[in-house]
Amino acid sequence: MKIINTRTAPASPNPHGVHASMIHDTEHVQAVHITLQPKEELKLHATPVDVFFYILEGRGIVEIGGEREEVTADRFIESPARIPHRLLNESDSIFRFLVVKTPRPKDKTRLL
Repeated sequence: MKIINTRTAPASPNPHGVHASMIHDTEHVQAVHITLQPKEELKLHATPVDVFFYILEGRGIVEIGGEREEVTADRFIESPARIPHRLLNESDSIFRFLVVKTPRPKDKTRLL
């Protein structure tokens, strides 16, 4: 059994410059735990595979394609492959979420 404390997992380097921890990485799927501090955001990007986000804590904005929506804890958001997306924290508290990419990408994410 493997148990990971997502709050203390080491950060992984990423092009967004935010605290992101790769907490699961197999040949089939990747899971990343991201914490956005107040006023931090992910850069607009497109992944080569389907992605879903599960909001763990806080309040933030999710943009997928031309849609923009405020989300809070316990929300599940689907983002299809190759559609530009990003998450933003416009609040004054932390915004934590889980990102799951499936199947595991073979190509790199493209920043826009």
